[in-house]
Amino acid sequence: MRVVWQLVTVAAVAFVGGQGLMAVDGEPWLMLGAGLVTAALALLVYGWVVRRTERRACVELGREGAGVAVGWGTALGVALFGLVVLNLYFLEYYEVEGLGSRTGAAGLIGFMAAASVTEELLFRGVLFRIIEERTGTWIAMTLTGVLFGVYHLANPDASLWGAVAIAIEAGGMLTAAYIATRRLWVPIGLHFGWNFAAAGIFSTAVSGNGDNQGLLDSTTSGPALVTGGDFGPEGSPYSVVFCLLATVGFLWYARRHGHVRPRRRQAAPVDALTTLPR
Repeated sequence: MRVVWQLVTVAAVAFVGGQGLMAVDGEPWLMLGAGLVTAALALLVYGWVVRRTERRACVELGREGAGVAVGWGTALGVALFGLVVLNLYFLEYYEVEGLGSRTGAAGLIGFMAAASVTEELLFRGVLFRIIEERTGTWIAMTLTGVLFGVYHLANPDASLWGAVAIAIEAGGMLTAAYIATRRLWVPIGLHFGWNFAAAGIFSTAVSGNGDNQGLLDSTTSGPALVTGGDFGPEGSPYSVVFCLLATVGFLWYARRHGHVRPRRRQAAPVDALTTLPR
């Protein structure tokens, strides 16, 4: 039942926060505030429900070094998406017309903070962590990655390839970041940095959600096979490649530090125990 309680509690915060963000859509400063409040409340509620249902300290949200971890993850997310856009720019598929909207970017900070925090708590904090206890790291990583891709099929302009790309990129990279650190701060920062770079800096579509006006006034054109089309650059093969490289790096670190967990062995049957020699 702890899975149900944790999922329902965090999902409730995400739903209420999402409704609040929709209500203030078009008001960037209100979006900023609503998004940050949603993110903070989700963290508090997750810590509370984990302590109540598992009778333990919520070590995956330990405060020590949290700011540095979020900052490091954010910087990496921005850098990775920047590499994707840089490749599209050299192919002349991405063009900058001028400066965009600073207030629009501020609103997207709140929106992406709420999305990254609630999604990481649900998919890495609850689902992956608890499934891994039963199945081990690799099966849990595969299952939750697929679920994360399917979850994004509900987005506007979503596509099957886009969902597959998200499952590989985010489902793999963000889960690997959690495995490597065994804390949620780096995945949260990485998720936020990637999404904010896409919408708040480069003004591209994010997982099928378009019409984002960030710091740069830009246009993306060219073959959908390369640019990701209406789904956005997350559907580009460049995103898949760069995120796979980051995933490999995180998993290499995790293996070196003993953070990969095997599948739990089943207890021996009672009949087998009774036949042991005395």
